Amino acid sequence: MTSSSIISKKRLVFILIFCIISIVLFISRLVHIQLIQGLEFREKALEQWSRNIPVPAKRGIIYDRNKNTLATNISSYTVWSRPADILDAKKQSKKIADVLDMDLEEVYENVTKKQSLSIIKKWISKEDADKIRSLKIKGIEVVDDNKRYYPLGNFASHILGFTDIDNFGLYGIEKTYDSKLTGVNGRWIKMVDGKQKQLPYENEGFFEPQSGDNIVLTIDETMQHLAEKEALQALVKNKAKNVSVILMDPNNGDLLAMATKPDYDPNNRNKLLFNPEESWKPLDSEGIDEYKDIPWDKKSKLLYESWRNFSINDNYEPGSTFKIITAAAGLEEKVITEESTFHCDGYVTQIKGAKIKCWRYYNPHGSQTFVEGAQNSCNEVFVSIGLKLGEEKMHEYVEKFGFGEKTGINLTGETSGIVRPLKQMKKVNLATVSFGQGISVTPIQMVSAISAVANGGNLMKPKIMKEITNHKGELLEENEDSIIRNVISKDTSKRLLKILESVVFKGSGSKAYKAGYKIGGKTGTAQKVIDGRYANGKYIASFAGIAPVDDPKVVALVVIDEPSAGVYYGGQIAAPVAGNILKGALDYLDYIPKLSQEEKDEYENNLILVPDLKGISISEASKKLKEIELNHITYIVTPKEEDKVIDQIPKAGTEVKKDEIIELYLKNKPLNNNR
Repeated sequence: MTSSSIISKKRLVFILIFCIISIVLFISRLVHIQLIQGLEFREKALEQWSRNIPVPAKRGIIYDRNKNTLATNISSYTVWSRPADILDAKKQSKKIADVLDMDLEEVYENVTKKQSLSIIKKWISKEDADKIRSLKIKGIEVVDDNKRYYPLGNFASHILGFTDIDNFGLYGIEKTYDSKLTGVNGRWIKMVDGKQKQLPYENEGFFEPQSGDNIVLTIDETMQHLAEKEALQALVKNKAKNVSVILMDPNNGDLLAMATKPDYDPNNRNKLLFNPEESWKPLDSEGIDEYKDIPWDKKSKLLYESWRNFSINDNYEPGSTFKIITAAAGLEEKVITEESTFHCDGYVTQIKGAKIKCWRYYNPHGSQTFVEGAQNSCNEVFVSIGLKLGEEKMHEYVEKFGFGEKTGINLTGETSGIVRPLKQMKKVNLATVSFGQGISVTPIQMVSAISAVANGGNLMKPKIMKEITNHKGELLEENEDSIIRNVISKDTSKRLLKILESVVFKGSGSKAYKAGYKIGGKTGTAQKVIDGRYANGKYIASFAGIAPVDDPKVVALVVIDEPSAGVYYGGQIAAPVAGNILKGALDYLDYIPKLSQEEKDEYENNLILVPDLKGISISEASKKLKEIELNHITYIVTPKEEDKVIDQIPKAGTEVKKDEIIELYLKNKPLNNNR
């Protein structure tokens, strides 16, 4: 064999081996691609061919107790981008920005993100959606969307709360029931070629979104409107910082209304509806959306304050409305009866080293029964009751009525109030707590406690949610009534209701009186605590009312925070608001007012002419009114016997019923008299 043949043979063998190795490597690579990387490549190919767009689910609807819609959804559109598919991003960004009236840089940033999907803009109009679609930009999709909508604007805004841009609850009912309200998003899947045209032999996939569940509230739309109307009027009339109004059904704990003013519109929660410098002054219908002279940090603080629900987020000293709790404890423990007698000499003398005075210390109430002391809102009477109960027993009733702990209402940001621990409770603390100072409560705690007095003695867990239904309206869950504990007997409840009725009919709560409606209640005025100290000139006026006292259907609490129009007593500015609300609520419930014989006699035979008190001293005017069975109130810092009356309401010659309160004005500044 020649040398050339050997070389040729070697070459053939080398080529054969090379081919075999190449074939083996090729087959190995195919096996690796098909078996090992096959799933990964199939997913990538499917991703290139498919267009998978999320379809937002409809959020559940929020209703009032009568199925009136309070929060719903409206159809809208969202623009999505697939950054990897967009050609000439700058050019396309300019087209999109022009249609959507957006900043060019913002659009460009969204269409060049290193992610498979990016939102360019949510909730655009149908007109803009059609314009974007007409541009036929590769990598841009316009899909149907849902936007949260509150058809009644700022109505019940502190209850409903609001959602974020992705329709997740951030506040109020929207947050506490977010898991129920949120549905399951659907998907829209289609197969396309490189030119974004749907492939002819591929089926389009559409997975229906599942709507969220509906929440039915205990709130009654009519009563809520009534509460909000009166709250707004009280805010403006008294130039107050905040006003809270709560209506509760005492028999089951259902919240019928909860209004806080000032408020906001959840459709545009970043727009103030009230003047940022004077919170009591409403702005025009457009509100304030942009601030040229107010920095963002201040604006954000103002917005946050407008979102706060004063009824559950804030503590306040209740003042004399808390005397209802002291009275309930005293009657239940039998340390007093309706006929128990007390003597008011203007100052509490049982506690050494402490100067505690009655609001009418310059003309003391003198001898009086417990009922008369309640009508007069006499501090000395309630301090005496507290001292008879003792620190341990008084503290026990404070806790039994739910103070110092959260009520458990399903709303965001509830606080628990402030109750001094028993071991830190001294005799002077016992005395002040007895008439509502040295303790902080929330409005929701207070209305729950008063409801326990009204319903026969059971402290109910307050309810804001009545039931949950699915998108078909089928019942999924019902919120049952829940008794936390029994706090007083039915007998004590019945006796105390009669006393509270007399407070409105004959005593300091007379401005809440409505003939025939059998309203009972108690006034309250307390100096406001700011940063741990009593603030001069800042007060909280309140009134707690029950109607009708012979068969309680509604409990109302009105709290007016920092009234600044000159008058600040609860009996003068909160009581008439509560009276109007309770009358309106009972009228709505088809209550038929009935005048008792005492009421008929009071108005037909016992009307009294108001004397002219101008120019005489406060001491002389007080005695003159007392002689003809009229009460009075005055706004002074430190009254002196020689201080002269410069004006009065009602005017001289006006006919009023016995025990009516006459407002006397002196040349001096307001004083907290804790009435």
